[in-house]
Amino acid sequence: MWDSESESVTGRDYGNGILSSSKHGVKTDGFEQRDHSWYVATDIPSDFLVQVGDVNFHLHKYPLLSRSGKMNRLIYESRDLDLNKVALDDLPGGPEAFELAAKFCYGIAVDLTAANISGLRCAAEYLEMTEDLEEGNLIFKTEAFLSYVVLSSWRDSILVLKSSEKLSPWAENLQIVRRCSESIAWKACSNPKGIRWAYTGKPPTVSSPRWQEMKDSSPSRNSRVPPDWWFEDVSILRIDHFVRVITAIKVKGMRFELIGAAIVHYAGKWLPGLIQDGGGFIDEASNSSNSNSNSSSGGLSWKGGLHMIVAGTKDDTPTVQAKDQRMIIESLISIIPPQKDSVSCSFLLRLLRMANMLKVAPALVTELEKRVGMQFEQATLADLLIPSYNKNETLFDVDLVQRLLEHFLVQEQTESSSPRRQAFSDKTMYDGTRRSANTSSKMRVARLVDSYLTEVSRDRNLSLTKFQVLAEALPESARTCDDGLYRAIDSYLKAHPSLSEHERKRLCRVMDCQKLSIDACMHAAQNERLPLRVVVQVLFSEQVKISNSLANNTLKESSEAQYQPMISNRKTLLEGTPQSFQEGWATAKKDINTLKFELETVKAKYLELQNDMDNLQRKFDKMTNKKQTSAWTTGWKKLSKFTKMTNLENNEIGSQVAAPEEQTTKTPGRWRNSIS
Repeated sequence: MWDSESESVTGRDYGNGILSSSKHGVKTDGFEQRDHSWYVATDIPSDFLVQVGDVNFHLHKYPLLSRSGKMNRLIYESRDLDLNKVALDDLPGGPEAFELAAKFCYGIAVDLTAANISGLRCAAEYLEMTEDLEEGNLIFKTEAFLSYVVLSSWRDSILVLKSSEKLSPWAENLQIVRRCSESIAWKACSNPKGIRWAYTGKPPTVSSPRWQEMKDSSPSRNSRVPPDWWFEDVSILRIDHFVRVITAIKVKGMRFELIGAAIVHYAGKWLPGLIQDGGGFIDEASNSSNSNSNSSSGGLSWKGGLHMIVAGTKDDTPTVQAKDQRMIIESLISIIPPQKDSVSCSFLLRLLRMANMLKVAPALVTELEKRVGMQFEQATLADLLIPSYNKNETLFDVDLVQRLLEHFLVQEQTESSSPRRQAFSDKTMYDGTRRSANTSSKMRVARLVDSYLTEVSRDRNLSLTKFQVLAEALPESARTCDDGLYRAIDSYLKAHPSLSEHERKRLCRVMDCQKLSIDACMHAAQNERLPLRVVVQVLFSEQVKISNSLANNTLKESSEAQYQPMISNRKTLLEGTPQSFQEGWATAKKDINTLKFELETVKAKYLELQNDMDNLQRKFDKMTNKKQTSAWTTGWKKLSKFTKMTNLENNEIGSQVAAPEEQTTKTPGRWRNSIS
C-alpha cells in the first residue's frame, strides 16, 4: 500500500491539514465541553442552541448564519427572529462533524484527517456551506483536501472509504465512495516499481513482508512485491464498498485469479468457518475491524462446520448476523469472475453450503450450482457432504449433488460440441487431447460419486430411486471399474435390510459384474445380501477373468522364458497369486464346478428332448407320405429307380473300357439319352 507518511496530511503543503477562517465575528479561545454540552470560550453569552443527537452546542447566531445556508433558512423561513433553538438530528457525521463545522465558522483551526474528512464533507453539504456565502467556505476546502490529499494516498483512501460506511446516502451522492473506490482500484492495478509500500491492515502476527522498514528504497529493487499485497486492506471494507472496489478493479483489467483470491480472502474474514485450513476451520472474524460482525456471533457456533450447521437448523428468528451474512454471500456470488478456475471448487461448495443454510435467493443459488458444475471434477467428498435443511428428508442433500452432476455433464457436452478454432493440422491432436481430458474428468467424477453414494447409503431415509438415479447419471464409459459402486450397493443393502428381492435386483442392475475386480468378485460370491442371480453373474465373470488371467500369464511367461523360469505346475502358480485369492479359491472352485455340472445336466436334457422331437417329426413325415401315394406315383418311382440302376451299370462299364474304344462308350450314352 502507499506509504501514508509520505502522502498524508502532514506530508503535503496544504495548510498542514489545518483549516481556519480568516473572518470571524466572535473572538474565542476555543470550545469547552461540560457533560454532554459544548460552550464557546468567550465573554459574549450564547444566543443560539443547536441540538445534534444527545449533544447540545451553545453557540452564536452570527458566525453560523454567515457561513451556513441551512441555518439561514431555518431561522428566516420560520418567521421567528427570536428563534434560539434548532435540532439537527439527521446531520450526517453526528456531533463530531458538527463540532468541526462550528469551529470552522468561528475561525478556529480544524485538523483534517482521513478519519474525519468524509463526515465533515457531508456535514458541510448538509449545512450548505457554499461559496455563495463566503469564499473558501467549508465545502470548497474539504473537497480540495479529498482530491489532492486523500485520493493520492492508498491508506487514506481506505480509511475514508471505511469511515463513509455510516454516511449513506450522503457519501454516495457526493461521489466519495466512487472516487475512493476508483483510487484504490488504480493503485491495486498499478505497477509497484518505484513506489514505497506499507501494509496497514495486516495484523502483527502475520508473517508477511514489512515494507515500512524500507522507506529509503523501493522494494522492487531488493525484493518482489507480492501480488496479494492489497487483499488485507480491502477486506476491512463493508461488503457494498468491497463490491464497488472489486468492480472497479475488474474494469481496469486485473487477472481473474487475483480477483478470485481477494474474494476468498474477504470471505474468510467475514464468513467464519467457511475457509478450511487442514483439518480445522479458520475463524478470522476476531481479527476483523468490524465490531458488529464479531459481537453478534453469539447466536451461532462457529467453531467448526458441523457445529455451524447444527446451530443453523434451529427454528430461530433470523438474527442480524444471519441477514448480514446472507447479504455478503449474495454479493460475493455476483462478483465472482466468470472464468472457470478463478476460485476453487472447494470454496464454491462451502459457499453453497452456507447459501442453502441462510436461504439465499434461489436464482443466485442456481448460478452458484452452475459454477460448481463447471469444475466438479475438483470437488472432494468432504465438501460434497452438504446437509439437507428440509425436515423429514435425507440427512444429506442428495438432490443438490444430482443437480451438480447434471450441470457438470451439460458443461462437458457443451465443451465437446463447441466449434474448434484450431488449425486443420492441429485438429487431430487437439481432439485427442480434449477427448482424453474429458474422459479423465468423468472418471474422477465417477470415483467421487461412488464415494458419495457409499457415505449417503447409510441413511435409512434415502430412497432406492434417488440412489439409482444418481448412480446411473454418468455414462458407462466413465467407470472402468465398478468396485466403488459395489461398495455403495453393499452399504445400501446393509442399511436397508427390508428390501424385497425385486428391489435388490433393481438395485444391482446399476452395477456391471464384468467390471468388478477379482477381490470384489470374491467378496460378492460370499455376500448373502446379493440376489442369487447376481451371485451367479459374478461367479461367471470371475471364472472368465481367472481363465484370461491364467492365459495371459502363460503367454507372458512363454515370451519371457529367457529371463524367468517357466512355472512348473498349478501349485506353483497358485502360490504366486495374492493371499486373498488363495483363501477364497476353494470356495470359488466348488461353486464353479457346481455351475458346470448344472450346465452339463441342462445340455443333456436338451439333447434328449431334441432327439425325441426329431423321431416324432420323422414318424409324422412317414404317415403323411403314405396317405399321398398312388399307382402313377408308384410307377414313376419304379421307373426312376430302374433308370438310376441303369446309369450306375453304364458308369461301371464305361470305367472299364480303354481309351481307344471311345465309340463303344458313346453308344450307351446315346441309348440313355433316348430312354430319358
